[in-house]
Amino acid sequence: MVQNTSDYFAIKGVNNPEIYLQKALNYEKFNSTTLLLYAMDNTEGTNVTIHTATATISIIIEQADTRPPWFLPCTFVDTDRSICISSTYAGRVNMSEMSTAPLTLEPGPIYAIDPDYILNEKIVYSIVGGNADNVFSVDADTGNLTMNKVASSPNSYLLQVMATQVNNKQKYSIANVEIQVINKSDHAPYFESRMYAGTVFVGLDPRSFVFQAGDSSSPLMIAALDDDFPDKANPNIEYYIRNNTNFIATKDGLILTNVMLQSPGTAVMEAVAKDTVSLQEGSTVVAVEITAAKAETSSSDKIYTAQDMGILGGILAALLLIALVFLGLMIYKQYGKTVKFLINKKFSKDFPGSYDNQAYKQDEHPDLSANGQESPTYINVTQIQQPSLLLASSSEQEINGLPQTSSASAITFDQKVEEEEEEEEEKVEEDSKHEKEVKSILKTDRNEGDPGYKAVWFKTDVDPSGENVEVINDDAADYDDDSDQDLQENEKEEEDDRDDHYRGLGMSLASGSSSVSVNMSTRDDSDA
Repeated sequence: MVQNTSDYFAIKGVNNPEIYLQKALNYEKFNSTTLLLYAMDNTEGTNVTIHTATATISIIIEQADTRPPWFLPCTFVDTDRSICISSTYAGRVNMSEMSTAPLTLEPGPIYAIDPDYILNEKIVYSIVGGNADNVFSVDADTGNLTMNKVASSPNSYLLQVMATQVNNKQKYSIANVEIQVINKSDHAPYFESRMYAGTVFVGLDPRSFVFQAGDSSSPLMIAALDDDFPDKANPNIEYYIRNNTNFIATKDGLILTNVMLQSPGTAVMEAVAKDTVSLQEGSTVVAVEITAAKAETSSSDKIYTAQDMGILGGILAALLLIALVFLGLMIYKQYGKTVKFLINKKFSKDFPGSYDNQAYKQDEHPDLSANGQESPTYINVTQIQQPSLLLASSSEQEINGLPQTSSASAITFDQKVEEEEEEEEEKVEEDSKHEKEVKSILKTDRNEGDPGYKAVWFKTDVDPSGENVEVINDDAADYDDDSDQDLQENEKEEEDDRDDHYRGLGMSLASGSSSVSVNMSTRDDSDA
């Protein structure tokens, strides 16, 4: 018996056995087999002699008509190779143009076979669907597809072509045929250059660029033209290499390696440009020189990408930021206190309501009659109260008193200032006539808000309120003749500034009660 065939046959009956088939045979696996039949006589009793005999049965397997036709080419979908599925046929025709020759189809002409190879029954063809207006016809014997009339519609045709066995119409298959109607193409694609030259190194990975010969920075690119288009650029062109599997061409015409090249040499190949609509083609020759790889690549030849430049820029920006922060810390450590002092001083000048001495105004009528060397005086306006008593000397107001400010009319304030200046001039004249004795008083208490603060003013006597003061002798101040000259030079400038200063203060005067505390200090010649 043929190996692996015992499962196909069995015996039915004891005295008159019949051999029958248990499952279908596969003619492609085996077409014949041998069976061995055993026979024996009576089996009853213990001392009876049993006689046996054998017979060999040869079975010839014939091909049966069991499968329908197959359209070629087709693809098997199972391991038994009993079912084969074909792909769609595709073709093109020009609009309003009738072709008398059989249409060219892809992947090939319409053709079907009987898969029962031994029988090989005859196949006939017919169109059973999709043939609007009866534009196409198929040859029943050969399967060639031809045109009966021109195609006047730009729509595609999807035909159903049936292949049937002549001896049994129930054995049939159907294939789809798609026919596109396109505008007529009068010109096939062509290359301006009959030959392209390129170069590539050995050992590069697949899909590496082939560069132009003599220019290692420009990839080799082929381009075909088509005179059917105004700009000769046909968007339906695709490129491929026909006779060399080591290289491929992209849709854009770039030539790439398809494998890792092992040895130097020269590769000559045919590059084809195909119009995917009209199926017209044009070709050119591409020669690629395969050279040995360089031992070392110079850093100057390296091509830096935009990503490399971005990384470098980020690193430089980070280093610059770190340097600026470090420089700022060094400057702050070296000059921080000085800068802070200058800022506070500027801030105090910008806000006249602060507790620091803001400005010093030279007395317009200094009393120099005592010994002819009296020092100039400066007025420090630190607080504003009672506009009627503005600029009047008062020993009852504290220097550190907080100002109370509110908005007031600048015009009214200017008028009051003029009146108060007149009162001041009259008072100075009266004091100079009576030659009232005035003592220089130095207050020695420190202002906790400003450790460098001191106040000097003139009073007739020491205030017994208990403040820490020191009386400055008149002969202790030794003035030079330069003081009088400085007084005359600065008097005019400070007179102009005083009006602007008072006008600025007038914007913040309160309409209610307010007071003015005036500090006058003696300026030593050394400070001038």
